[in-house]
Amino acid sequence: MNTLVDTPSLVHSLNSASHADHERLEKRIMGAAPFQDRASYSRFLKVQHAFYRDIDALYFDPALATVLPDLAARRRLALIEQDLADLGMARPEPAGNPHFATDIDLPTALGWLYVAEGSNLGAASLLKRGAGIGLSETFGARHLSAAPEGRGLHWRTFTDALDAVALSEPERARVIEAAHAAFARVHDLAEALMPLDRDAAETAATSDA
Repeated sequence: MNTLVDTPSLVHSLNSASHADHERLEKRIMGAAPFQDRASYSRFLKVQHAFYRDIDALYFDPALATVLPDLAARRRLALIEQDLADLGMARPEPAGNPHFATDIDLPTALGWLYVAEGSNLGAASLLKRGAGIGLSETFGARHLSAAPEGRGLHWRTFTDALDAVALSEPERARVIEAAHAAFARVHDLAEALMPLDRDAAETAATSDA
C-alpha cells in the first residue's frame, strides 16, 4: 500500500527553516537597545535603510509583480528615507551596489521578500517601543506602520501568494537558502552599524540562562 505524503507549504517550510535565524537576529537587534533613545534608534534606522536598499529593485520587477499582489505598494525604502528626514539625518550612502539590481532570480527574490515582509508583520511591538522616544507612524517610524488593511491580512495576502507560486523542489530549496542569506545580511548590518548595549546584552544573557 502506498502512502501519500503531503509536501509542506513553502511558507511552512520557510517558517521552520528560518526560526533559529529569526531568534538570533532579534536577540542581536534588541541587544543594541534600539529604542533606548533617538541616537540608538538612528543606528537601527541605518540598518533598515541598508537592507531595504538591497532589495528595492525587487518591488519594480515585472516578473515578481505577476505573482505577488500589490508588490510595489509594499516598498519601504521611501518611508525609511522620510523617517531619516524626520530625525534630521542625511540619507546614508552604503558602500557597494545593492544586493539586487538586474537579472533577478525569482526563487532568490522570494526568499529575501519573505524576510522583509515578516519583519513588517512584527513591527507593531517596535512601534510601541518607539512611542517612548517620540516616534510614531507619522514621525520617524513611518516604515514600521501597518498597512491599511491591517498587519495580519497584509501578511496572509503575501503568504497565500507565495504558496501559490509554482516551484520545483530545487527552486523551493533556493527560496529557503535565500531567506537564510537575507537574515545573515541583516545580522551583518547590525554588527557593522549597531554596537551592542552592554546592559541590554547582559539582560538578554540572563533571560536565556
